[in-house]
Amino acid sequence: MDTSQDLLDALVFGAAHCQAVIVDHGSLLVTLFIAGLVGSAGHCVGMCGPFVLGQVVARLDTVPAARMTEWHRLQGAALTPYHLGRATTYTGLGAGAAALAGGFVDLTGLKWVSAALLVLAAVFFAGYALSRLGAITFRVEARGTGWWEHQVGRRIRPLFARPLGWRGYVLGLSLGFLPCGLLYGAIAAAAASGTALAGAFAMAAFAIGTVPVLVAVGLAGHVAGGRFRTATARLMPFLLMVNAGILGVLAWRMVA
Repeated sequence: MDTSQDLLDALVFGAAHCQAVIVDHGSLLVTLFIAGLVGSAGHCVGMCGPFVLGQVVARLDTVPAARMTEWHRLQGAALTPYHLGRATTYTGLGAGAAALAGGFVDLTGLKWVSAALLVLAAVFFAGYALSRLGAITFRVEARGTGWWEHQVGRRIRPLFARPLGWRGYVLGLSLGFLPCGLLYGAIAAAAASGTALAGAFAMAAFAIGTVPVLVAVGLAGHVAGGRFRTATARLMPFLLMVNAGILGVLAWRMVA
């Protein structure tokens, strides 16, 4: 038995399968990437910006002033372990939600459930957009989140003192569970894909979309991030409405 050839064949098959999943769900992935990008500009700057700035300051404090270079500043603002941790949580949630939804559809034969999940995601995005326009009041809070935030916050607070390597990664893993209406909508959309791999890719696209704005906050500071947020405030609701419309079309295609 040629073990190396078997391994190569498995890798080729896996890559081909991943490519097929990405192509089949391309519209969903692009929609969630844009949702993460524009949504983070209007929401994550205010909610996650303090976490990012706290880590950046702590990381830069570990570098002596005499050795400080532009590379250190860029590396500190990138917060790669933190973002990888968030992405891990998001992809895990997407994979789990999609596997559960797909299993439920297979078990019951209720194929409209996937379409309903897309509609639910569209409602989250549209509600968030309309609330930004001042047309409605849209706020989603889950019961018990205050207790959860307190318990998790108390345990991960020591990690902020030195958010390097695995500490930054654990911070990202933990903070990825923070309750967020935008995240709920993304998970609902990912769940509609029906397979764990597609759900993971969908949430990975969403996670990647949230990174640029948070890196900009780390580089330029919260004030600059707030200015960027103001500049995109008018455009963001309309882009989210377009995303909601795309999800609605995908849901219609599923039941038509």
